[in-house]
Amino acid sequence: MRIVIAGGHGQIALRLERLLAARGNEVAGIIRKAEQGDDLRAAGAEPVLCDLESASVEEVAAHLQGADAAVFAAGAGPGSTVARKDTVDRDAAVLFADAAERAGVRRYVIVSSMGADAAHEGDDIFDAYLRAKGAADDDVRRRSGLDWTVLRPGSLTNDAGKGVVRLEASTGRGSVPRDDVAAVLAELVDTPATAGLTLELVSGSAPVSVAVKSVAGN
Repeated sequence: MRIVIAGGHGQIALRLERLLAARGNEVAGIIRKAEQGDDLRAAGAEPVLCDLESASVEEVAAHLQGADAAVFAAGAGPGSTVARKDTVDRDAAVLFADAAERAGVRRYVIVSSMGADAAHEGDDIFDAYLRAKGAADDDVRRRSGLDWTVLRPGSLTNDAGKGVVRLEASTGRGSVPRDDVAAVLAELVDTPATAGLTLELVSGSAPVSVAVKSVAGN
C-alpha cells in the first residue's frame, strides 16, 4: 500500500511511519519544513513538502495521487493560538479530506481527540482545540466519498507502548501511549471494515490487532 500522512513530522506520525514502512508499505509524510525531511527518511518515509495552511486542494490532491490511504495526523500543537487550532486542526483536516476525494483516495483515517465536539463550550485554548477537532470530525463523517474512520485517543503519553488497548465507541476517560496510538492507526489503515466508525482509544487489555478486529464491521 501507499499511505500519505498529513502532519508527517508529528510524534504519532513518525511512529506510524516506522510501523508502516516496516510492514513493507510505501509511506509519504507531508511536512511544512524541509529540515524535517531527514527524520522522515530515518523512519522509512518519503518527505513531501507542503503547507496545508496555504496549499490549494489541487496541490494536496497531486501529492495524494496513487495513494491507497490517507491519514490526517496533523495538529497545531501545544503553545499554538486559537486561530491555528482552526486553520490546522479544523481547516487542514477538511482540505486533506477534499484532496483525498479529488485524488480518488477512499480510505481516510483521522486522528481526533477524546471529547472533540464542535459545540464544546469554554474559552481556554484546549476548549478551542476540542471544537476544531469536533468540527473536522463532523465534516469528514458527512462524506460519502470517503471510507473514513475517526480515532479519538485519550490523554497521550510518551510511555513505552504495551500493545494492549481498549478501543470502543465509548471507553470513558483514560490515557494511552503514543506508541499504541500509532500501532492502532497502522491496523486501522489496513482494516477497511472499520470505515464509518468513530472510536475512542485508551490503554486496556486487548492486543491491538484483536481490538481492531473486534470493532471491524460494527
